[in-house]
Amino acid sequence: MRPRTLDEFVGQEAVLGERGWLRRAIEADRVPSMILWGPPGSGKSTLAAVIANLTNGAYEPFSAVTGGVPELRLVI
Repeated sequence: MRPRTLDEFVGQEAVLGERGWLRRAIEADRVPSMILWGPPGSGKSTLAAVIANLTNGAYEPFSAVTGGVPELRLVI
């Protein structure tokens, strides 16, 4: 089951914990541009969706594995 809130994420205390820099940025709705990097299944897309849910940021899920340049152009 995927996390739906920041409190449901396991690990990354320094980033998502009560005093984590990213949690504070999310709560202030001042999330900087960033690239989430990691192996498949590590929670990158889930974290992006949670951040979008908690802020006024725009989020358009896109997979480079299943989509190509024409699909990407539709998103941007």
